[in-house]
Amino acid sequence: MIDARILPLQRAALQPGAEFLARHRMRADVISLVGFLAGLGAFAALCFGIWLLALALILANRLLDGLDGAVARIQGPTDRGAFLDIALDMVFYALIPLGFAVSAPDANALPAAVLIVSFVGTGSSFLAFSAVAAKLGRNAPEFPTKGIYYAGGLAEGFETIAVFIAMCLFPGAFPIIAYGFAAICALTTLVRWRQAWVAFSGSDLKHD
Repeated sequence: MIDARILPLQRAALQPGAEFLARHRMRADVISLVGFLAGLGAFAALCFGIWLLALALILANRLLDGLDGAVARIQGPTDRGAFLDIALDMVFYALIPLGFAVSAPDANALPAAVLIVSFVGTGSSFLAFSAVAAKLGRNAPEFPTKGIYYAGGLAEGFETIAVFIAMCLFPGAFPIIAYGFAAICALTTLVRWRQAWVAFSGSDLKHD
């Protein structure tokens, strides 16, 4: 919901680090992959109930996710980089609730499953909207640096990470937090469905 507002601040904060990495020939794709490894580490830490380590690795994943884009803007963005950024993020977002489910299946499995399904809704609506918008040659002016059309919503990156932080700080409240955020994600999905219905209702695109 506020990703577009904080994007300029994020870019300014990450620029010095991105310039340092670019000077040392660190490729954006490598940063993306290292960030994903941090996400896998967070999943493992959650499985064993090591909450603070998981939190640190989640934050590391998000920092590297921001740096890869900043480095790509310096070195020149690529289609492969845009693909990696989105594809790895989608898996990372699903791994976090799964880690909580593994750590305490009796209490957390069902709310984790509901949250992951809600992520499927937000992710699929985001990607489907982006794919059709790309065919129509449309862009999102509020997200000018994104590699694909970036559709906003109530549940965006900032809100998701804030929820993950809350889960790590208060693991016993995971079911309540998961159900609450799943409801917000469901509303985001419905809003995007409506946006797509209106935005693409006049297009001549054929669909299967």
